[in-house]
Amino acid sequence: MGCVPRAASVIDARILERIAALVMLVALVLIAPASAQQEVRGPGSERMPVEIVAEGAPQPGETWMVALHFMPSTPEWHGYWSNPGDAGLGMELDWDLPEGWEAGEPLYPLPKRLVIGGLMNHVYEGDYAVLVPIGVPESAAVANVAPIAVMANYLACTDKICVPQQARLTLDPAQAGADPRFGAWRAAIVPQLDSSAQFEFTPTHLRVGIPIPTETALGDLHFFLGTPELGEGDRPDYTGVQTFISEGNLLVAEMAIERLAVPDNVEFAAEPRPETITGILDLGSGRGVRFTAVPGDVPLEGVKPIRGGGAEPVLWQLLIAALAGGLLLNIMPCVFPILSLKALSLAKAGGDERAARRDALAYTAGVVLACAALGAAILLLRSAGEQVGWAFQLQEPVVVVGLFLLALAITVNFLGLFEVPGMAVSGGAPSRGGSFSTGLLAAFVATPCTGPFMAIALGAALVIRPIHGLLVFVALGVGLALPFLLVGFVPAIRRYLPKPGAWMDSFRRWMALPMGLTALALAWLVWRIGGWDYLGPVLVLAVLALTGLALIGLFQRRARSGALVVFASLVAVLGIGVTLLPKPEAQAASAESLLDPIDYSEAALAEARASGRPVFIWFTADWCVTCKVNESVAIEREATRKAFEEAGVIAMRGDWTQPDEEISRMLTRQGAAGVPLYLWYEPGGEAEQLPQVLTPDLLVQKAQDSARRR
Repeated sequence: MGCVPRAASVIDARILERIAALVMLVALVLIAPASAQQEVRGPGSERMPVEIVAEGAPQPGETWMVALHFMPSTPEWHGYWSNPGDAGLGMELDWDLPEGWEAGEPLYPLPKRLVIGGLMNHVYEGDYAVLVPIGVPESAAVANVAPIAVMANYLACTDKICVPQQARLTLDPAQAGADPRFGAWRAAIVPQLDSSAQFEFTPTHLRVGIPIPTETALGDLHFFLGTPELGEGDRPDYTGVQTFISEGNLLVAEMAIERLAVPDNVEFAAEPRPETITGILDLGSGRGVRFTAVPGDVPLEGVKPIRGGGAEPVLWQLLIAALAGGLLLNIMPCVFPILSLKALSLAKAGGDERAARRDALAYTAGVVLACAALGAAILLLRSAGEQVGWAFQLQEPVVVVGLFLLALAITVNFLGLFEVPGMAVSGGAPSRGGSFSTGLLAAFVATPCTGPFMAIALGAALVIRPIHGLLVFVALGVGLALPFLLVGFVPAIRRYLPKPGAWMDSFRRWMALPMGLTALALAWLVWRIGGWDYLGPVLVLAVLALTGLALIGLFQRRARSGALVVFASLVAVLGIGVTLLPKPEAQAASAESLLDPIDYSEAALAEARASGRPVFIWFTADWCVTCKVNESVAIEREATRKAFEEAGVIAMRGDWTQPDEEISRMLTRQGAAGVPLYLWYEPGGEAEQLPQVLTPDLLVQKAQDSARRR
């Protein structure tokens, strides 16, 4: 485990390393993780002995290669790469060389990844050797030169404790001979890429374009960043999801970056971006290449997305998943009433094939346009650095208020208070304009809902090529409209629809019940956003809306002109009223829970994982229908609380009702487009994503299994 945490630091990483080295040299105090006991050790290198070995005798005017061979005393100890990652300490060498001799940068073998307590460590396990090239001047008298010496300061760690190591090594060049082990050590060093790479920064990522021959076999890819100081107040997110895209001889690696946390009372001067960036690209199966990158444009157009060693789900798979997800949205409670009346309006088309097809196409166009517009907005905002996801607009109070007034208007429309000519929700005959508007309406009110098929599709849509991501959102719209495309174009299906009659008016009024409950839920959400001080003015607008709609209905029933003027005036007044609403003071406190969860934060998660207990996190939002269903079915249950208590599970909740940058970053890391997201951490393990639809006993079984393993 690393011992010098770098997350959320306000001190430059290089200063941290110097302080750590000074502490190591002067005090030699054991630095340990929060869950481990601190321990003081004396000087020496008994945990990780090291020897210095030469490749052969030095020659004047040539580079002489020496190796520092590290030999852990037991298998539990590990050493560190030059950039140790989130924690740890890189090796420091202080050379004592003859005049004119010069030691170069150490050359390392391929490191491994070790995540402990949510911190990424770049380590070496078992024996390993670091090679150091030493430049020998042409005038050097190598036959009688004085011995060289080096003071090596490094860290040896297990997963519980870390011990600073110090060793003074000497080597007589005149007595140096070839060591047979050197060939294997040299072969283990990661080779340097001949061509120069390029890098650029986006608001949320470091992007490096690495020239890799197209015939190179790509296994489990990982990007080891060798330059930890990124400047401008940013730091690498080593545990974040890395994205790789490839086309031809170019492979682009993207690593997430995050802003250093700086207290308000601390002045922080961000350093400029680095002039070069170094690193190692792990190609999998023990292969890798070293590279040096310079600033430049990293093209992304026309690339094929891959992730790790395997390909991302191919585009047709994502499109099918989005299509299935859109299809399932038809049964959601806020969408079903609109679509039920849409089906009845199609039934009124009778045997008019042309009218039915035209109506179905107009409805589909409205749905697809709404989904595509929402997808384009998400992709554009994310490209600008905003951490947004599916239904992000519901994090804006004004949008929630607008949806509440809209749901209220639909409810009283179903009850017959007023009519909207041509709209399916009014129960009248279909029209192209009305069907198009109905499609827009259905897609908009469906945004709070997600389903199991949508999770992978929408998550992938945010990381693949933008044009392909937009196609995923279009497929979602097609799935939502698919039932009515089939009704419009397949006469046999229309024959199974009920015949028009007086019962349709009764059915329409019954559909006011689920839509009224939707309006009530949105009113509750308004209260959750801003409390009674915010809900009060909104209810005044609601009364004004109902009064205006009742007046419109009166004009319509008496066949008097002016209804359109009243409607336009009402829309204008409500629009002005919504924009003039006071800004909510603060979000209401999270609802009470049987599990007594901790509020999610990156620091809280790291502390929980370091405790050695299982951790369950659920990311939710008050506007997320699927979230609330899962909570009532699987989370807020006495059986779940009891199982968590017996297994010692730490429960954590991330409330995304309003924007939260830390939650947005976690969703992005997990490849999720939005909530719900459920993560389970076994002690010392990585996040396991649970299904978006939870079964009643899933969490109980996870807790019981975890208890048995321990």
